[in-house]
Amino acid sequence: MAALPPSLARIQSFTFSGIDALPVMVEVQISSGLPSFIIVGMPARAIAESRERVRAALSAMGLALPPKRILVNLTPADLPKEGAHFDLPIALGVLVAMSVIPAEAVAHLAALGEIALDGTVNPVNGILCAALTASAQGQGLICPASQGAEARWGHPALDIVAAPSLKALIGHLRKEQPLPDEPPPTPQPPDYGSDLRDVKGMMQARRVLEIAAAGRHSLLMSGPPGSGKSMLASRLPGILPDLTAAEILETSRIHSIGGLLPAGRLVNRPPYRAPHHNTTLPALVGGGPKAMPGEVSLAHNGVLFLDEFPEFPRNCLEGLRQPVESGEVTISRAARHTHYPARFQLIAAMNPCRCGYVHDAERACNRAPRCAQDYTARISGPMLDRMDLCVHIHSLSPLAINRAPTGESSADVRARVQAAYDRQMERQGACNAVMPPEGFRFGADALTLAEQAALRMKLSHRGITRMFRVARTIADLDGTETVQKHHAAEALSYRTPL
Repeated sequence: MAALPPSLARIQSFTFSGIDALPVMVEVQISSGLPSFIIVGMPARAIAESRERVRAALSAMGLALPPKRILVNLTPADLPKEGAHFDLPIALGVLVAMSVIPAEAVAHLAALGEIALDGTVNPVNGILCAALTASAQGQGLICPASQGAEARWGHPALDIVAAPSLKALIGHLRKEQPLPDEPPPTPQPPDYGSDLRDVKGMMQARRVLEIAAAGRHSLLMSGPPGSGKSMLASRLPGILPDLTAAEILETSRIHSIGGLLPAGRLVNRPPYRAPHHNTTLPALVGGGPKAMPGEVSLAHNGVLFLDEFPEFPRNCLEGLRQPVESGEVTISRAARHTHYPARFQLIAAMNPCRCGYVHDAERACNRAPRCAQDYTARISGPMLDRMDLCVHIHSLSPLAINRAPTGESSADVRARVQAAYDRQMERQGACNAVMPPEGFRFGADALTLAEQAALRMKLSHRGITRMFRVARTIADLDGTETVQKHHAAEALSYRTPL
């Protein structure tokens, strides 16, 4: 590459599209003319305001911008760019053009970071994604000091400059006061959350939860208030199989874009997201001004729990139909389309009616049983058809709870779930919940029972497919290669309407 004029500087940064970090070259030119500071290249408002933050940060260090024309160009110019993380590369470009920092000091480095008015480098979203791209391009990365551990996950040999402030960064790049090297990240022990041992009795509910975990099936639980639906859902992540290395990295990239990686710790267990029922559609499926990931993407490779299922806005529930099937979300804007992974396990809970006691004659409201029909009708038929498992949770009396023996621990159940999941991976390379049933081995009597029951129950093609998948998972839990009649019968019992 030809040498640049002294008044022209270049340093790479990134903009984000989904979980991908797209390279952006920040060019800074200082030339004669009326004093001005102009940023071009489709910058969002936060980037346009960078000039004031950069000016104030330099002033705090005793530096002043030259009384000349300063032009910042973000290339490629036709790519929309947003985010305050462009503060740091713009400031470095200005300092190189002013000959404060030698150009060769940043030639092999990309930079991200927001600059405070006193020159402090504040954390930004997407550091892990940027580190992975920088490593793939053979570059190093300048990032905020508080996110050095997160950047280190990009590659063990990645050249990382974790800068606490712009002043410290200048000293490092001028080789006057080098910053310490970022140490290798320390893997954190997995957090399995609440233990299933706390659940007493409720044998059918525990059985359904185990089946759902083994095959990554969607589950809808119905029952009166206080029957234990939320308690069961919160313990599902603890019995799910461990994430693979690829799943850990992909899930952590999504959380990095959302700014949800505390202290640089990767997501090493299936995430659990439980949004409130007054959430909006952009918050649930993704979107907003910056096309940020929604709850369905933050639950990727984990669990999305929707309590009070019918209370969610109708457009939110209908918005789940596409990601439940495809495993991804596409957020469309006039200028671009943003894609996020969204392969999550949908777990929903609901009361049988608004008052919750339609099956209790002493406590039911005066609109029973019509209130139950109206309440369930808030969930569309296509959405209900996408639930692999439906189960009614019965309330236990205080006497039954006190006398019920302590159940199996999450570790014991997780061992069975892991064994069933490993059988699926060995057989087909994916969990049963996403596989077409044509490759499943069914015994003749099991297939006959399934076909006859499907006709009597008037199951849709989707309903039959999901019933076959559940039967295959039950057989995997039993360790049998062929789906037997009792496996199909149990799977059919979970297709019963609520």
